[in-house]
Amino acid sequence: MRGIIANCYSNAQATMTLTTREQSGILIAAASGRIDHTSSEAFGKALEPLIKDCRPGNPALLLDFSGVDYISSAGLRVLMMASRQVKVQQGIFAIAALQPLVQEVFAISRFNLIIPCYISVEAAGKVLGK
Repeated sequence: MRGIIANCYSNAQATMTLTTREQSGILIAAASGRIDHTSSEAFGKALEPLIKDCRPGNPALLLDFSGVDYISSAGLRVLMMASRQVKVQQGIFAIAALQPLVQEVFAISRFNLIIPCYISVEAAGKVLGK
């Protein structure tokens, strides 16, 4: 595990963290907590270096959302911008293990058509791993 990249937001109600590890040739960034208007900016800044390195010759970037229990439109915007940058760089970027509420938001907003989504980190690893 590379360690905690960011404690994106913390207050009495919620904490948003992002940690990374490498597994099977994939860089896995595990997010936990809420990605909303109060944490989305810090979440985006924490993703920046990972997105910049997401290009051919480097590991695919997989966001593990198993610990994310809520995402707002502000969080979706961060993911949209990340997806656009990765496409320009010709990198590989995906999301795995969406919780039911987050999965519903992705389905309603059709984000699952913009960013590849996998049922689990293991399922994503079979497709994206080396």
